[in-house]
Amino acid sequence: MKRSHILYHILVWLILATLLFLANDNKNSLPHLIFYSLFTVFNVGIFYFTYFFTASYFIGNKRYLSGFIISTCCLFVCALIKLTIAVYNEPILMRYGDHMERTLTKAEYFTSAIIITLFFMLLGYAFRLATNSYQMEQARKTLETEKLNAELAFLKTQINPHFLFNSLNNIYSLAYQKSDKAPEAILRLSEIMRYMLYESNDEKVSLEEEINYLENYIELQKLRVKEQVYLDLHINIDNYQHRIMPLLVISFLENVFKHGVATDKEHPIRITVEVQNSRLHFKAQNKKNKLNKDKSGGIGLTNLKRRLELGYPDKHSFIVHDNEDYYSSELFVYL
Repeated sequence: MKRSHILYHILVWLILATLLFLANDNKNSLPHLIFYSLFTVFNVGIFYFTYFFTASYFIGNKRYLSGFIISTCCLFVCALIKLTIAVYNEPILMRYGDHMERTLTKAEYFTSAIIITLFFMLLGYAFRLATNSYQMEQARKTLETEKLNAELAFLKTQINPHFLFNSLNNIYSLAYQKSDKAPEAILRLSEIMRYMLYESNDEKVSLEEEINYLENYIELQKLRVKEQVYLDLHINIDNYQHRIMPLLVISFLENVFKHGVATDKEHPIRITVEVQNSRLHFKAQNKKNKLNKDKSGGIGLTNLKRRLELGYPDKHSFIVHDNEDYYSSELFVYL
């Protein structure tokens, strides 16, 4: 038991004992106070003996017969000890009334001792059951969190090689064509990979870092296209210190450049990133490239949807508009 928990227990028992003592008619009697303190300590001992020892026979071990025998023996032994103390101190412990004119019989006192002892035993069982239930719930939550974190980590590892594979193919194409864009493309890729490998290891990263990554990715994609790229990037963010799950929008951008037309001046790619009142709005629109025969969906959007389910449960909405000529995807996330 932790030190802070011990202090809480002591405080609760002191408050309870004080309230019961103040409610007692004989609280002005010094001998009664001494025996009251003794029996209070004794009852607290019964509570913890039940909590730490006998309750384990019923909760966890499921040795019900042994637990019943031990509990019954404990109940009667404790009641007999109380009765013995009371008999040897009859004027203090067994007399009651306004003028202490009445005396409890041994049977009456023993019955009373049985009831009080049973109360503290049942209290110990109840507290042990509540503690076990709480610990099991915490363990379940911890296991669930670890499972979710492991799945998120796995999904993130899928992003890196997928992105790297596509980028290296693009750079290879530039190098094969002896394009002057190849060195800059390699530099952009190195900056992106540094972010993906080292700066995005945390569960959440600053929005500023993610936006820088997004801009580097766009510039890298522009370098691989021979013709003029027409892209309208709109960024409106009220606070760059927001924290966000890293690599969240990479799948949107991959789809835009993989399946969209980037060289049509009349129909440019449109990307919007807005954050207002802690709500992220990301939208990507593009005209479809009908010459692109690659119909593979890859892991991108499936990965993204799963990461959103794990990282932002009930805090996001994902909308896709897909028709013959245009494709748009829209994401809302409460940060």
